[in-house]
Amino acid sequence: MRIPYIIIALLFTMLLSNRSIAQQSDSVSKTTIITTDTAAVSRDSIKPVRKHKFEPKPKKAGLYSAIIPGTGQIYNRNYWKVPLIAGGTIAAVYIFDFNREKYNYYRKVYLNRISNPNAVDNEPYDTPTLKQLQDEYRKYMDMTVLFSALGYTAQVIDAIVSAHLKNFDISRDISIKFKPVMMPNYIGAGIVLALK
Repeated sequence: MRIPYIIIALLFTMLLSNRSIAQQSDSVSKTTIITTDTAAVSRDSIKPVRKHKFEPKPKKAGLYSAIIPGTGQIYNRNYWKVPLIAGGTIAAVYIFDFNREKYNYYRKVYLNRISNPNAVDNEPYDTPTLKQLQDEYRKYMDMTVLFSALGYTAQVIDAIVSAHLKNFDISRDISIKFKPVMMPNYIGAGIVLALK
């Protein structure tokens, strides 16, 4: 009978001692937090944190954009331009492939009709019309290549110009001042234009 009372007394004593240790550790951690916070505040007031401004290099942006279209715009952080460039590239490839297939088809039919005039094919067009269709799709294919090359060049130039404009100084120190000047060795007055 006595053993359960002793065990209960021991457990009660252990619980009280754990609670007092927990209270002591809480008070120690609170003082540590306060000390750390005041040290952080005083450190921040002495050394202000400055964020480094991103300044892209135009040559690097142009090189990236020349290697893979759109990567120069990613480098310049102009992410909204990337879907436009990707869409233009996909459209150019699709249009070129469509025109190439039509050109090859009409060229094949035209050459078959020339080599064997008596052969029966499914085309309702006569031979001169087939030649004209072949030439038109060849022209469309060439124009697609030309416009794709112009678009490629334009996106490279856009990457270079965008990188230059990100580094452009637009501070308030840029100003023009007109002021009169007296010339000591000459008779008369002048106006000086000062660019800052």
